[in-house]
Amino acid sequence: MHRDLVERRRWVTEDTYWLALAFAQIMPGPLAAKCAIALGYFERGFLGAVLIALAFILPSFVMVLALSMAYVVFGGLCWMQALFYGIGAAVIAIIAIAAYKRSRTTNKRDPLLWGIFGALLVLTVLTRAELAQFFILAGLITLIVKAPPAWLKAHVRFLAQAPPVLPAHFRRVTPAAAQSNNEVLLQILLFFYEGRGVRVWSGLAVVPFLYHGLVQDFHWLTEQQFTDAVAVAMITPGPVVITVAFIGFLVAGFSGATLAAIGIFLPVFVPVVVLSPWFKRHRDNAQLKGFVAGATAAATVSSRVR
Repeated sequence: MHRDLVERRRWVTEDTYWLALAFAQIMPGPLAAKCAIALGYFERGFLGAVLIALAFILPSFVMVLALSMAYVVFGGLCWMQALFYGIGAAVIAIIAIAAYKRSRTTNKRDPLLWGIFGALLVLTVLTRAELAQFFILAGLITLIVKAPPAWLKAHVRFLAQAPPVLPAHFRRVTPAAAQSNNEVLLQILLFFYEGRGVRVWSGLAVVPFLYHGLVQDFHWLTEQQFTDAVAVAMITPGPVVITVAFIGFLVAGFSGATLAAIGIFLPVFVPVVVLSPWFKRHRDNAQLKGFVAGATAAATVSSRVR
């Protein structure tokens, strides 16, 4: 995104891109989708955010839906496994190069930002997870050091907000075959919505959560079906979490695929659009710039480690 939008086409400025990336990093959900939607809003308002969201999600959704139909008709797609290994290696190389360039561009010669980078590098390696609270903490530290605010709480209060966790009775562990179709569809929607509220989903970090819920708790997929779902995510363009459409289709057909996608992406779109005006309005604020610098320095770590 940075290469095409900023370096080659020059549609987006460096400042706008890094603002969108830092904003996306502190929000829960798939990073690429959040960043793209934020860029759309910063450049063209609500309509830009809507069009970017559709362009980002629909093509990969249609591809995954077609693969899902073929998977059901032919009883599996063994060739996905072979593709998974080759594509996975290529993806790692692409991410490594992009992360190296990003860290040099973001941190430059700032000792504070490199200090944050080093601390988050160690933490991410040890925990093997992307912890959003530390991105926020990094931003707050840089904010305090570079531009101490008069009313800190007033500026960052929204960061503590999170989607509500759904009631426990919606999380029953019951095989899909034993339930009515409407109940299964509701559980699909709520399963992916709730996952959005309690996890920071970015790339392959979603895989362990999905495995635990889909295979071990709900028993909607077999081990092989889940492995194939991960392969689908790797061989189709778009966000990794678009594999939820494949999962939803296996469980409840086209309706399941649609509701799974809505459950994942709607809770991403709404917070970004609601909070983007505040970010855009205060983009030149010294405190916000300090926070963005720290959060972005922390964000470069997770992409390198992942």
